[in-house]
Parts: sequence; structure tokens; C-alpha cells
Amino acid sequence: MNLCIDQGNSRTKVALFKDGVMMKNLLYRSFTSGDVERLFSLYPITDSIVSSVANMEPAVVNALNRLSKNFVLFDHLTPLPIKNCYQTPETLGHDRIAAAVGATYLSPGENLLIVDAGSAVTYDFVSAEHGYLGGNIAPGIKMRLVALNQMTKRLPKVDVEPDALTPLFGKNTKEAMAAGVVRGLIFEVKGYMRQLKEQKVVFKTYVTGGHAPYILNAIKEKDVVGEPHLVLIGLDRILSDYGRSPKRNSLK
Repeated sequence: MNLCIDQGNSRTKVALFKDGVMMKNLLYRSFTSGDVERLFSLYPITDSIVSSVANMEPAVVNALNRLSKNFVLFDHLTPLPIKNCYQTPETLGHDRIAAAVGATYLSPGENLLIVDAGSAVTYDFVSAEHGYLGGNIAPGIKMRLVALNQMTKRLPKVDVEPDALTPLFGKNTKEAMAAGVVRGLIFEVKGYMRQLKEQKVVFKTYVTGGHAPYILNAIKEKDVVGEPHLVLIGLDRILSDYGRSPKRNSLK
């Protein structure tokens, strides 16, 4: 089995794959070397890959390296099944390129817009020729609400639930803030889609990340697909197709 680990800004997503099929997925607020030991004791894991937006704890990396037959510490030198055309690949978020790989695996030969709505919202584009052409980064929902509260004198602290329905126009200040932020994100996504369509680009949109439900509830089109495990699927593809030989960035 392949063990794939995606460490984000606020949580760590873990999945076990066998022959390209996700067998189990887990969510951790804090992922430790003890968790690694436990997973290897419970499942027949042979290979592992870890992607992190921050610095992974050395103890976790050491445990993965020690217990795995093949271990990949994903970085910009890791071989990819798509062409990375980013001018500074060393600065490109590992989760972004992994999501691009995952989307390309699920929809080969198609132009793809990938929206990852997490702590930040990222927009990435992959061509039908499997070239990662670039993308943009914007504040996420929580970040926008925190900024409104902290950068003004009187606006309150507001939280919104992922499945909350927001009106087009709020009838009180908290409702207006929630609706403004959520609707703003939805219109932002629609704007990217509209711009591509105006350029006569035929494409599919993949939406992932913790705040994906806001977008998917509002944009119901046949070529808009929700896939919560897009990054993990991409990591499994990278590990299965390219992680074994050569082990360019393995610690072994």
C-alpha cells in the first residue's frame, strides 16, 4: 500500500492507496511520528510520500524514511507525470502541483482549472497537453473574515459554516460580512470560468479544499467537479509512477 500525507496550514490529510484506489483516509490536527508508527503497524504499507506547505517535523520524516521501502519527500526536484512550466518551481506550493497531477490523472487530455479553497484559495491551470501553466493565490474565506474584523474598528468577528446558505444581500452586519465574503468567492470563481470561456477555452473545473462546498453549492454545471481528495490522488500518482526510480529526493 502507498501512504500519502498532505500537511496543510491547519490540518494533515492522510490516505492509503492500493493499486490506485483509495482504501482509507484520515484527518489529523497534529500528525506525529507515533501516528506513523501506528499506521505501519496496522496496514501493509510499503511506500510513502509526504507533501507539506510548512516544515514537516523531523521525527515524522525520519520515521517514514526508516519504515518505508521507498520514501519520497516531495519537492520541486521530484519527477512529475506533467510538465511544470512555472518560472520558479521551487516556490510553487507542493499541494498545488500535486492537485494538478491528480486532476490530470482523473481527466487526461483535458484543459483543467483547479480551485483549491482552503486557508488560501488557489487557482491553477493545466493544459490538455499536461502542462502546468501557472495559477493565482487569493485569501481564503476565514482569512477574508479575519481581515474585515482586525483591519476595521467596528466590524465583528464572524464565522460561517461550510453548508451555510448565504443570501445575496445581508440584512444585518454579520450576515452582510458572511454573504459578502462567500458570495465574493463564488463570483471570483465564476469570473475565472467566464474569462476562460470568453477566450474560447474548453475546460473542466475541479474544486477541492475545506471550503469547496460553498462553491459547489452555488455553481452546478456538468463540467464543475468536486473532489475532496485531489491532492492525495496526485501524491499517489507521483509516488506510484515516479517515486520508486530514481529516488532523487529520498532520504535513503
